[in-house]
Amino acid sequence: MLINHLWRERRPTVPGRLAIVATVIGLVLTGCTAVSGADETSPSSAGPASRSGRSSGSGSAQGGPPGAADGVLPDHTSAYDTDLPGIAKLDPALREAVQRAETAMKKDGITLQVTTGWRSKKYQEELMEKAIRKYGSKKKAKEYVADPDESHHVTGHAVDIGPTDADDWLNRHGSRYGLCQTLSNEIWHFELATTPGRTCPPMTTPKT
Repeated sequence: MLINHLWRERRPTVPGRLAIVATVIGLVLTGCTAVSGADETSPSSAGPASRSGRSSGSGSAQGGPPGAADGVLPDHTSAYDTDLPGIAKLDPALREAVQRAETAMKKDGITLQVTTGWRSKKYQEELMEKAIRKYGSKKKAKEYVADPDESHHVTGHAVDIGPTDADDWLNRHGSRYGLCQTLSNEIWHFELATTPGRTCPPMTTPKT
């Protein structure tokens, strides 16, 4: 559009036309380079790993942000994705229970995703720091994020599940596999908290 407009109004000579084309191409290439650079530096909600190419031992740098080796999981992670540390380092009994629930849930047309499983202390510390910045104090932040020494994610005994229909399914059927929502303010947080087939214990409400 820009080239056609300039052609009608000014009718440049051949060298002039070439100069205009070169200028437009240069602007396009510059814009693409800027977008590419932003993508490389912006954090991704899926973490550094991806479904098409991920490494169970990579994605974390010394002094850098938490990565795959710290338990950061990509989108659409299954409980069967044991090549990922966030799944592999879960308590084996918990991992097996979630796998069994995932298989049963799939028959009902619902796809379970593990949004977070095992986390390193480094990962948990970063989550706490973010929560403190968001809520203004550590006391308030602890309503939503546990300290690294208290987190069941750090010990591999908790998983966060999504989407909402998967959470609802687990709240209705999870006790068959021993899986229970254990925190009243987190419908996505499940632990192996009962004997399969028995009733789940009362949920814990974070202190304010």
